[in-house]
Amino acid sequence: MARAAGPVLRATALLTVMAALAVHPAGAARAADAERGGALYEARCGACHSLDAHRVGPMHRGVFGRRAGSAPGYDYSPALKGAGMVWDAASLDAWLKNPEALVPGQRMGYSVPVASDRDDLVAFLRRSSTP
Repeated sequence: MARAAGPVLRATALLTVMAALAVHPAGAARAADAERGGALYEARCGACHSLDAHRVGPMHRGVFGRRAGSAPGYDYSPALKGAGMVWDAASLDAWLKNPEALVPGQRMGYSVPVASDRDDLVAFLRRSSTP
């Protein structure tokens, strides 16, 4: 009977892992949290950006759907003015991940390496762009 315990324990362990994966699958997408994004925005972006006024960087209210480098009254780099893209979730994520890789010659010297932080920041910016 001692020999049967090995397969039973393995089967029990396998069922436990399968049950855990059914409840929370590995790699499952988590919902972006705009509230957390707002806190991140204040902590990480607020020194240079604001929703409603230009600072060191341009204002962000209405950024979704806006052509990059086009907020009136802000002096953008030639690289960003000529980027020819419109801000959406994918372009904002790429920008926050590595601005220089997306638009060589741009002037933002900051990145957000953690994907969940970028997701939350983008959710906040999307919510802040909606009237």
